[in-house]
Amino acid sequence: MRIITIVPAYNEEKAITNVVDGAKKHTDVLVVDDGSLDETANLAKNAGAEVLKHTKNIGKGAAIKTGLKYAIEEDYDIMVLVDGDGQHDPQCIPLLLDGMEGVDLLIGSRFLDMAPQNMPLHRRFSNGITTRLIRFVTGYHITDSQCGFRVISKKAAPLFTGISYNDYVYESEVLCKASENDLVVAEKPIQCVYGTEKSYVRTRHVVHYLMFTLKLLVRKMLRRI
Repeated sequence: MRIITIVPAYNEEKAITNVVDGAKKHTDVLVVDDGSLDETANLAKNAGAEVLKHTKNIGKGAAIKTGLKYAIEEDYDIMVLVDGDGQHDPQCIPLLLDGMEGVDLLIGSRFLDMAPQNMPLHRRFSNGITTRLIRFVTGYHITDSQCGFRVISKKAAPLFTGISYNDYVYESEVLCKASENDLVVAEKPIQCVYGTEKSYVRTRHVVHYLMFTLKLLVRKMLRRI
């Protein structure tokens, strides 16, 4: 079975070497550099990762789609998604892979066992609201809709490459797409490390997500008619 870890990264030169080193202990590694202005791509390559680079910053969703398309073309069986900022511990990769039997999409949950330590309050609040909305729309009884630490099956991956969103909305739309196609979604508990990493979420992203949530509610209502 061929397994690859896909790391979407934007200006992550401080953490990318450790992320690649950790993931390489378990899988092949592809770093998708989303137009970084620092040494992310070079450091990832020096650490032994395959590297694809966008010429400009498009968004995390776009980087994930680039990675999934590569994995499909290279005939990988399972794709692991790990953020490039070091929040996710690559040592958890085997744990998540163990949960993939009969599962199409597995999400690492920061809330399944207990609330994550040192998670910023605003992130916990927004994640709680978003997760409740995604549960309502999709019917999946998940606890963490926003975690980027995920595992995707070969069967499911092509369904996620055609999603139109390129920013952080992409990860929520993945769950909606999974529900529309009756995919099996599960969770496994993970721990995340929160430090001084920089958030690239801007006001326009928040507005975009609000519009997305309105579309979700309309979609749900139309299904009931």
